[in-house]
Amino acid sequence: MNSQASASSDAKTQMRSIIQRIATGPELSKDISTEEARIGMGAILDNAVDPVQAGIFLIALRMKRETDDEVKGILDAVREATGHVVANVDDVVDIADPYDGYNRCLPASPFLMPVLAECGVPAISHGAHAVGPKFGVTHRHILDAAGVPVDLSPVEAAERLADPALGWSYVDQRAFCAPLHNLVDLRSTIVKRQAITTVEVLARPIHGRKHTHLVTGYVHKPYPRIYAMLARHAGFHSALLIRGVEGGVIPSLRQKGTCFNYQQMSEEQSFEVDPADLGIAQSVRAVPLPEDLPQTTRPGDEIAVAVDVLATAQAAARAGIAALEGAQGPTYDSLVFAGALILWHLGREDSLEVAADRIRDVLDSGKAAKRVR
Repeated sequence: MNSQASASSDAKTQMRSIIQRIATGPELSKDISTEEARIGMGAILDNAVDPVQAGIFLIALRMKRETDDEVKGILDAVREATGHVVANVDDVVDIADPYDGYNRCLPASPFLMPVLAECGVPAISHGAHAVGPKFGVTHRHILDAAGVPVDLSPVEAAERLADPALGWSYVDQRAFCAPLHNLVDLRSTIVKRQAITTVEVLARPIHGRKHTHLVTGYVHKPYPRIYAMLARHAGFHSALLIRGVEGGVIPSLRQKGTCFNYQQMSEEQSFEVDPADLGIAQSVRAVPLPEDLPQTTRPGDEIAVAVDVLATAQAAARAGIAALEGAQGPTYDSLVFAGALILWHLGREDSLEVAADRIRDVLDSGKAAKRVR
């Protein structure tokens, strides 16, 4: 037996042992170690086990509820399969919105990166074309509609961060972790959210020479602790976890919210944010979908709210460019709110109010728009 066949046989044997323990019902299922979770997820990424077993592995862990060690192991496997590049800048802000996108609002977050770059903060965003369960509008869709390159290699994306005229970029999961991207169909077949959905935003494909900082969003209360734990495990120097609309990095524009952050690998702390304190007075939580968007359907899907992805992406791109050129409204305020949180979190400004004014100055100048076109 050659070494490749032997490795495949070992992977199948190990996966069989893992499934026998984690899929034994609500009372008898057993937890596995970080190393076993890494091996199991690694075998799935290597396509070394049957798709049925891969699905059982993911959903059985979900049904018994993943332990911290198990989620760390899954993240380790994903990071081992990820192509990592160190950009020629000291610090990188890694903005990780939900990979399954948005379907209830026009996302503003894809335009945070050029705003931060204009403030001297290199920023990266990453995502994919279409991921369940939502199959919403993603950073890739919107940036593509805005004419931004979305098929760069990790090396090319990192080079853009070091370019003084740009300072930001997008890199697609297909480019930095093809084995994970190849699981999109399997994940859609499983239907329900799996641990992959949690860990993929922490792949950290682009690093800073000194520090890399995570900015991501959450909705449900258990996730800040989980994300902070995983961010430290993945080596993020700091993390900002925002309770955002649809799980993204833009907080509600009309009500108070709770965020969490940590610095220098320390324990996370909670803090409250109020848009009114930053001079934001909106009657909407987020940028509303235009009423004239074409309607679409998703037959047989009772989970996803169907939107016309292309039309919504184009509308979001127009709104984003307009905000970068100083047009006030919900998109403008979204960039002010999230941008201020990030600048304050990084210690670039002493208060959220001063940070918000700095973001407004950038938007009103129109300079960030030049970093897109």
